[in-house]
Amino acid sequence: MSLDKADVIDAIGTEKDGSAVSLAILDGWDWSDEAQHLLALQAKLNAYFDFIQSGQIYEVRPEALRKTIRIDLLTRHPLPDKAQRLLAIAAKAAAQLNVQITHRILPPKTAHNA
Repeated sequence: MSLDKADVIDAIGTEKDGSAVSLAILDGWDWSDEAQHLLALQAKLNAYFDFIQSGQIYEVRPEALRKTIRIDLLTRHPLPDKAQRLLAIAAKAAAQLNVQITHRILPPKTAHNA
């Protein structure tokens, strides 16, 4: 997963029901180096905000003009307290752009879905 590439949108898609355009952040890092992880996550979120504010999202997904825009943080590990606070701050900033932020922990890898 790609927190190490802050300037890359990991995934973008439109919900099956057509209600939203979703930008996914794929975070597979563990939290053994919390400070570095927080900096990388903040940089990634800022890049996503820039992608939206600059209008690039509308070049890639013109339908986003008429849809809800959502940033989905998909992690392999639960968020520690500091990361939850960072996400809460980011959600407030996102709301000013009419963007929602969600978080979901992905199931562990198994032999079937590895």
